[in-house]
Amino acid sequence: MSKIGKVAVIGAGVMGAGIAAQVANAGVEVLLLDRPGEGEDRSSIARDAVARLLKTDPAPLMHKRKMKLITPGNTEDDVDKLAECDWIIEAIIENIEIKQKLYHHLEKHRKSGSVVSSNTSTLRRSDLIEGMPEKFCRDFLITHFFNPPRYMRLLELVGGKETPEALLEKVSSFCDRSLGKGVVVCRDTPGFIGNRIGIFWLQCAVVEAMDRGISIEVADAVIGRPFGIPKTGVFALLDMVGLDLMPHVLGSMAKHLSPEDDFHKVYREPELIKKMIAQGYTGRKGKGGFYRLRPDSPDKVKEAINLVTGEYSEASRPRVGVVKKAGTKNPRKVLQDTSDAGCYAWAVMSRTLAYAASLVPEVTEDIAAIDEAMKSGYNWKYGPFELMDQIGTAWLVHNLEVDGQKVPPVLKQAEEHGFYRVRYGTRELLSMQGSYRKLLQRPGVLKLEDVKARGGPVDSNPSASLWDLGDGVMGLEFHSKMNSLNLWSLSMMQRAIPQIIASDYKALVVYNDGSNFSVGANIGLLMVAAKLRAFPFIDYMVRKGQDTYQALKFAPFPVVSAPSGMALGGACELLLHSDAVQAHAETYTGLVEVGVGIIPGWGGCKEILCRWATSTDGPQGPMPPVAQAFEQIGLAKVAKSAEEAREMKILRKTDGITMNRERVLADAKEKALELAEGYVAPEPLDIVLPGPSGRVALDLAVSGFHQSGKATAHDVVVSAALAEVLSGGETDMTRTVSEATLLELERKAFHKLCRHPDTIRRVNHMLKTGKPLRN
Repeated sequence: MSKIGKVAVIGAGVMGAGIAAQVANAGVEVLLLDRPGEGEDRSSIARDAVARLLKTDPAPLMHKRKMKLITPGNTEDDVDKLAECDWIIEAIIENIEIKQKLYHHLEKHRKSGSVVSSNTSTLRRSDLIEGMPEKFCRDFLITHFFNPPRYMRLLELVGGKETPEALLEKVSSFCDRSLGKGVVVCRDTPGFIGNRIGIFWLQCAVVEAMDRGISIEVADAVIGRPFGIPKTGVFALLDMVGLDLMPHVLGSMAKHLSPEDDFHKVYREPELIKKMIAQGYTGRKGKGGFYRLRPDSPDKVKEAINLVTGEYSEASRPRVGVVKKAGTKNPRKVLQDTSDAGCYAWAVMSRTLAYAASLVPEVTEDIAAIDEAMKSGYNWKYGPFELMDQIGTAWLVHNLEVDGQKVPPVLKQAEEHGFYRVRYGTRELLSMQGSYRKLLQRPGVLKLEDVKARGGPVDSNPSASLWDLGDGVMGLEFHSKMNSLNLWSLSMMQRAIPQIIASDYKALVVYNDGSNFSVGANIGLLMVAAKLRAFPFIDYMVRKGQDTYQALKFAPFPVVSAPSGMALGGACELLLHSDAVQAHAETYTGLVEVGVGIIPGWGGCKEILCRWATSTDGPQGPMPPVAQAFEQIGLAKVAKSAEEAREMKILRKTDGITMNRERVLADAKEKALELAEGYVAPEPLDIVLPGPSGRVALDLAVSGFHQSGKATAHDVVVSAALAEVLSGGETDMTRTVSEATLLELERKAFHKLCRHPDTIRRVNHMLKTGKPLRN
């Protein structure tokens, strides 16, 4: 069966435009159609939707140039263009009659064998295809994207008995590899998997909080962190989704689910929420929701609603004792707590987990698919069955029985050994037959948790570990808090080099399963050292970082970094020193040190300067590369995608970008093996820099910004130090500057700035607030 080469999206609303943007992010042409608009431009609706993509935050497009791949049109004048498309995605109003009318229209114009799918979140496939031609039914699927399509990984795929397996595989593969989705194949049931469980969980949390008089701040705290659920919890999540959407979704679920379904026990439409919607309090897109910013307040005071009175008051950060005691690794401690918060957590999570288990095998026989749906669709760190294993299935069964709740059969089966286990180095999961089977990964997917199941690390310390990835490739994993880099991290990087050489490994891949590759160097250490005036320690740490990264750069084997999420500061410097980068498309990276009053000190200034100096796609000569690097570092620019990182020279043209997070490690390992064939380490670079004349030009530019109020007093100090490094110190255009000289300039500038009281204030402010200080 042919591959998908061009896509059409019908419906240019927020969701349809977002899907079109993600298709464009994959480098695929997409036709975006909506109904004809009034006036001369009959494609104005779709055209306006495309224009809004550049203004939307968070950005649906990974790079503004991707917009060129989207062609706006309308369903009358441009319907003939559907014959060029391999996949047509319908993303219009949730109304069966209107959808079917569109399907009949599409059937007249689509090419034979093209896929047609609906982005419905609640309607069943069997209802949508009722009365449609047999040929159409064979080619029709449900492809339920979660909003926003760029950032939410889950895609629920529903076919039927008449659906060819090859068609399902074609769409699944495209969504997985090209769109970066975690594809979950679902049965044709109301709400599919993600919303079936997610809506139950949200509704249960709302009504239990109302009935028990629990504040929304406490509810979000107790239902969030201890269970691996994002800090938005429940009520902040509903504000993001939109309160006005919930009655429609809840009503559809109530209509289509059987009367025996436990959803009906939590279903109700609270008067408070009806009143909020009527008054425009629909969440973040309205005047506020459960949370809001105090009206007419210049201080942006956050307020929370009282679920009993409906009145707003300043939101608090509740100190829920059991949450603090449980942390992020002991959800059972929360569930067995007898405080009001603990009882609330039990009421919500026990019913949600039992409900998820009761849906097997109705929605799917694969418990791993349910876990994937909740992790990818609702950003849970653990799926329901993984969470039940953490809590303890035997404990959960016992307490459900004591509480008078039904224990689903599949949970009873898992009572003794749990849903997942590791046996002979292989991860296994419970099947419907009560036996365990190997947990298979899709071809091209390598997970670090599977590597860990095979045995212990090659080497380890409190912040980093080395793992055998197989085929002669060693993996380096960071596992400090937020994967920040410290002396332990640097030590493990250095220890990796002789171990790889001595054990005949071929390459090193730097990767971890965290939501962020690394937030950079631990500035808390800098703060402590500066307060104690332990400047020799600061100098030691800077030298240690420089020496480590230089050692990796010139090692006799290739080093491939595989980032995802944030790779900031020192982590960005690691990418710059790697032989290659295989980045997840959602990599956010940059040299951000000026925000805390310092400059990159582990070779970042040197590397980004050399990247611009050796570039062939920009102005040549000593000064243009200096100006480019100065602007990029001085403004603390952060790439908001791997595509943008490539434009900023953090990624080379030869570096790879992987759309699917789960494929990053396997792709990085493959790249490392390719580089290992005949590998020769790079030679140190010497570049020509302008010296004092260039530094004066940069200083004058910053002075102008300071006079106009665009730069603060300390910005001038930091910029002067940066200009000294990037211009090459006391050199001129008749000489070359070595990497070693640039590193020495970095160290001197870094050491000088660390002694400055305004830098110490910036670091302290960042640690306290998480925001830069403009001093």
